[in-house]
Amino acid sequence: MEQKRLETKVGLFVFVGLALLAVLLIQFSKGTSLFHGTYNLQLHASNVGGLQERAKVLLAGVQVGSVSDIKLSDDTKSVTILLKIYNNFKIYGDARFVIEQSGFLGDQYVAIVPTDNLGSYLTNNAPVNCEPPFNLQEVARSAAGFVNRIDDTAQKLDASITDLRRVVLNVNTLTNFSITMNNMRAVSEQAMGTMNGINAIVATNGSQVSLAVSNLLFFSQELTRLAGSADTVLATNAPEITASVNNIKSSTDTLKKIMDDLQSGRGLAGTVLQNQQLATNVQAIADNLSVASSNLNRLGLWGFLWHKEALPTNAPPHALQTPRQSNELP
Repeated sequence: MEQKRLETKVGLFVFVGLALLAVLLIQFSKGTSLFHGTYNLQLHASNVGGLQERAKVLLAGVQVGSVSDIKLSDDTKSVTILLKIYNNFKIYGDARFVIEQSGFLGDQYVAIVPTDNLGSYLTNNAPVNCEPPFNLQEVARSAAGFVNRIDDTAQKLDASITDLRRVVLNVNTLTNFSITMNNMRAVSEQAMGTMNGINAIVATNGSQVSLAVSNLLFFSQELTRLAGSADTVLATNAPEITASVNNIKSSTDTLKKIMDDLQSGRGLAGTVLQNQQLATNVQAIADNLSVASSNLNRLGLWGFLWHKEALPTNAPPHALQTPRQSNELP
């Protein structure tokens, strides 16, 4: 009887110990409490990093819940993190959810960052977005790629410098550059000498230069005044000038008409030019007038008349030129 009672006490002690151990495991391992009610939040993130189940959920550094489950979405492009939040902690809808890490190599947890605390509270199974954690390995890979690109750039730069030294900074180029600099120095010295000469000329002939500038200014003023007078004359005599231009235009038209008549054979002059017989007669008349004027000039009026009456019929032809008979007009 005593043995049976002892076994019962031992069994009851073991059962109580196991029950207490289970309560402690639930309390400290899963981060939940039997004395606090919870509600769920569905956190969506593109990557959870090293976040594990039963990780803490901290609000301003205070634990307000834990991670109960992590599931990959059906499209395998995102992850759903199920959070259990204590009922006595209310979270606003504008809060930020970030996966952070304790220290440099510590465990990761979900941090809730309050903003303006606007809007309504998050309710049970409310979907929220989560910022992905800082991925040190991804940063290291990016840094390695950046270092490789820097190395490639340094190699290209070194090759460019080598080509520059080989093509540009060779002996011939440096010699030509030195000659060019010497020539530029000589040209600059000559320019300085020329400028000094000009300064000396200006200093020596300052009064003449001033007088020339004054004359040029006076000439420009007179030219301006003359232009003003011309404008006044044009403005005053505009009708007369217009009439003169019209008269010139009319005279030009008349002259053009006369020339057209000459070319087409109209009028006396046109008839003379177009009629060959009449032109021949006019030419004979002109020759006779030329002979008569020559004799008149040589003998005088009375001598011309006296010689014409006194000359015998058998006189030589050169004694007195006789005008040529013109043909009769048709």
